[in-house]
Amino acid sequence: METPSGKWAQDENFPVGSRLIAPALRPHVVRYYAFARAIDDIADNPDLDPDDKVARLDAFDRALVDPAADAPGVAKARALRQTFHELDLPADHGRDLIVAFKQDATKGRYADWSELLGYCRYSAEPVGRFLLDLHGEDRALWPYSDALCTALQVLNHLQDCVPDYQKLDRVYLPQDWLAQAGEDVRALERAQSSPALRRVIDRCLAGTEELLTPAGALAGRLRSPRLAAESAAIVRIAQVLTGELYTRDPVAERVVLSKPRKALVALGGAFGMMLRRWRGPVADPTAPVREAAS
Repeated sequence: METPSGKWAQDENFPVGSRLIAPALRPHVVRYYAFARAIDDIADNPDLDPDDKVARLDAFDRALVDPAADAPGVAKARALRQTFHELDLPADHGRDLIVAFKQDATKGRYADWSELLGYCRYSAEPVGRFLLDLHGEDRALWPYSDALCTALQVLNHLQDCVPDYQKLDRVYLPQDWLAQAGEDVRALERAQSSPALRRVIDRCLAGTEELLTPAGALAGRLRSPRLAAESAAIVRIAQVLTGELYTRDPVAERVVLSKPRKALVALGGAFGMMLRRWRGPVADPTAPVREAAS
């Protein structure tokens, strides 16, 4: 049922189940990541046809909520179902991811920024919502977390814009922005970004910066010091990566931070948050968040 890619948490751009997460909660984060990795690998497997991908993802969906649907090939869904049961968490945190990956199996283009954000509602936002619920945080903070997770997803799309197109014929750049710039997806076949494609990439980065504004307020509103440090570290990595994507060409190269630099940036973000919490009270978690990018 699974089609493992060999990719694991240490290969991701942002920390997954890091030491900042409380030891008692870390196994549940690992279960969630393993489930997400398994279904993402199915959706991204170029050797499976769309119907096969959807059928496999449906099997994971059934196993996530129904013990009678257990099978050897969906063990990661069974493990996550156990987490949801043990901690009384909604299965939607996993099922929403399946909605997104089924969409990946059948959809390769996004008409506009709004449609892309609609995809991120299912592909990215459930991750943050799961972590907040896992830590018993106020759900009034979901909009801040949603903004952060969506920003991370867009950055990942920009980093992988060429392989996504070449291997999967999948393009997350808004089609209306490409048309307005006088470009189309064939721009991703060139050795480097054209000036028109560069403008589209920069518009996506500007939208990401808008999202990172409310995202940056999340850590100061969290009750858990560990999760606050983790969130601050991730926001700082996202901010630095956004800057890198403004100055480097994701068509000519895959823009990433080196592991030492990423660790240093994360440490700076986490330490800065811990220092701020030590100096004064955290913000009111029910304070309103402004509307993110539109």
